[in-house]
Amino acid sequence: MDSFKLLSIVGARPQFIKAAPISRAIKGYNESAERVIVDKILHTGQHYDYLMSKVFFDDLGLAEPDYNLEVGSGSHGKQTGRMLEGIEEVLIKEAPHMVLVYGDTNSTLAGALAATKLQIPVAHVEAGLRSFNRTMPEEVNRVMTDHISTVLFCPSESPVKNLCAEGITQGVHNVGDVMYDSFLYSLKVSGGTSTVLKDLGVEPKEYYLSTIHRAGNTDNITNLKSILSAFKLLDKPVVLPLHPRTAGILKNELSGFDRGLTKIINPLPYDDLIALAGSSRAILTDSGGLQKEAYFLKVPCITLRDDTEWVETVEAGWNILTGAEKDRIIKACKSLDEERPPYRELYGDGHAADKIIEVINEFADAL
Repeated sequence: MDSFKLLSIVGARPQFIKAAPISRAIKGYNESAERVIVDKILHTGQHYDYLMSKVFFDDLGLAEPDYNLEVGSGSHGKQTGRMLEGIEEVLIKEAPHMVLVYGDTNSTLAGALAATKLQIPVAHVEAGLRSFNRTMPEEVNRVMTDHISTVLFCPSESPVKNLCAEGITQGVHNVGDVMYDSFLYSLKVSGGTSTVLKDLGVEPKEYYLSTIHRAGNTDNITNLKSILSAFKLLDKPVVLPLHPRTAGILKNELSGFDRGLTKIINPLPYDDLIALAGSSRAILTDSGGLQKEAYFLKVPCITLRDDTEWVETVEAGWNILTGAEKDRIIKACKSLDEERPPYRELYGDGHAADKIIEVINEFADAL
């Protein structure tokens, strides 16, 4: 086999971040490999706003997608169904040897389902994560994807144990976290040149950074009001880059709500987000990815959910779960001056993408 055809399916900001180091690793591998890995990218268009999509491709050095389904928003069923139809057409046309999916979005599940029904092996990056909360669409997506995947790339030891408990032991590899790869790459490339703090007029450790995008918070006005009420009572202002969907909800449903000193801004390029996160007093988020980025940066995280798939960060003492309850959020912020346990490396050595390519190459050898 002179070449191995890989189709990577992405659709949302965290997936662009995860795909970028793998794309770079493939380019490095192909420079001296006897068998070339041909990697094509399919963007479902789940995140369709420029600031949530194309800007991340640009900033991460990720090649423009070969296909863009431009699915956009919609109900889970409608969105996933449109993705399935579009992905299937591309898979039939391209006939890849393997499909690579990332994380836990509707794009992840649609890609895995479409490939499996065409008997194309699926490799799942960030496999084995569990919040053990089946009311979260992301939990359903990740569980179903794991159970139909041929190769499962885990970011740490805990997901390996989760998969074993569900009877999945074949094709499981603890490679470390590709988001850590991206994080280190961003630090190296940006070289600390971001001017985002100056641009926003904030000083290091004199603000909190927050992101809110989970349906359990954005679709529940009571939860959203509770979170914003807590922000208003904190000792320092909150900088809140808003997903376009959440911005729309605030504009339409909470137009007259007093947000105090909370500073609402547009979504940020990855290097600016990392710079802002690294200099914050703490990060308040319902995002899975930002919980980890907080840990990479050694910045305390307050998770605006009652559970998390990144249980290691809670066990390590660097992440506090508060849900959307105002009093719990305020109490967590007041506890930030308390001493935390020593920092431990949890997510590999920053070479997860290289290890993933090694496994894919071994898989190709067996064909």
